[in-house]
Amino acid sequence: MSMKKVITAVYTLFLLCIPALSCSTSAQTVDRIVAVVGNEVILQSELEERVAMTRLQFPELKADRNLSEKVLNSLIDQKVILSKAKIDSTGVDETALDALVAERMKVLASRFSSRQEMESRFAKSLLVIRKELREELKNQQLVETLRRKKMSGLTVSHEEAMAFYQANKDRLPVIPDAVSVSQILKYPDITADSRSRARVMIEKVQAELQGGADFGELAKKYSQDPGSASLGGDLGYVQKGELVQSFEDTAYALKEGKISGIVETRYGFHIIQLLNKEVNSLHVRHILIGFDRTKSDVDGTLALLRSIRADVLSGKVSFADMARKHSDDPVSSRVGGSVLSASSSKNVFPVATLRSPLKEVVGKLRRNGEVSEPVKIDPPQGGSVYAIFQLNERIAAHRLDPVKDSALLEELALDNKRQRVYEEWMRQLRKEVTVRRSNI
Repeated sequence: MSMKKVITAVYTLFLLCIPALSCSTSAQTVDRIVAVVGNEVILQSELEERVAMTRLQFPELKADRNLSEKVLNSLIDQKVILSKAKIDSTGVDETALDALVAERMKVLASRFSSRQEMESRFAKSLLVIRKELREELKNQQLVETLRRKKMSGLTVSHEEAMAFYQANKDRLPVIPDAVSVSQILKYPDITADSRSRARVMIEKVQAELQGGADFGELAKKYSQDPGSASLGGDLGYVQKGELVQSFEDTAYALKEGKISGIVETRYGFHIIQLLNKEVNSLHVRHILIGFDRTKSDVDGTLALLRSIRADVLSGKVSFADMARKHSDDPVSSRVGGSVLSASSSKNVFPVATLRSPLKEVVGKLRRNGEVSEPVKIDPPQGGSVYAIFQLNERIAAHRLDPVKDSALLEELALDNKRQRVYEEWMRQLRKEVTVRRSNI
């Protein structure tokens, strides 16, 4: 296992110990208590579930005979910190918690064809599922808030990073082939007939709303957004910049509780209700009547992308300017088409982690600045989008260099320091909370 994986695995094991919503088991099953932490118990079934989850996450740990012991220790640590968080009255952001619950419920609901199927699978009502999930996520936030408070302010100096490098250079990871890429995405224009049909339908929905119909019920009945329709159109909290511009501008202009007029985006026509607004995020729900793109102008879209490609390669225009002007992706277009990691905002990706067709396209680009021919992409929400990609930089696989890869070296050194601080903190916490355990 690489140094990065070793460091990360400890935190991942800890995070895997956050209680997860699980399906109902037989009432006759006899469960055994394997540990007691303060007033909290850890059951054999909970431990077995976490061990199975860890093996799924880290296949290289399957042969580890001490894995159950390690996972139990992580479970105990989690409950020790939770006990400490409750003693210290560590608070949580209730608004953010509600948003997270809504998002998790949305993901959970998407795995079932109906509410009835979900309730049957868990042998619980939707209200009970939501309540239990909220309590579990609240505990997770309590733990994470306290842990973050303990780790806040930790830094590493250049001398500490170099000392870490000298002590671990033979075990540091080989950095794989990586690339920086930019994109221009275009959805084919729809036909006048498709727009007209969608307009008639959204106006029908608007009339029902104006007649006093419930927004959520109409979303369930009419909305063509598969991710939110079953939740009454609820999108949860969305960060500023993640939505299509016309949708976002309209939503921010609304007062809380108010409903918009008809808004057009590339997906179709929307009616939006603002539930809550913060400086950098929105809680909204919407009703979408989508455009029929089966008869869209694909030829015109391909011609535009080929024209942009030719102009970029000839030096007439820059790829970044064309992305800002033409790309239909609201996130990358704002930064000149640069593809960024959603979790870290970095613009360099290991080639092995890229998804199709980007992985295949990038594999054929050899020179910095080279632009691909248009390719078709099938996004998760349906329909088709066409794209061209520019290779900004290709970085060959190499051993970590303390100068060229100084940012990564500092990150690894800081992770290592956090782990040492965490372990010392846990030793102190265990002295404050009674822990009793049995043999497993």
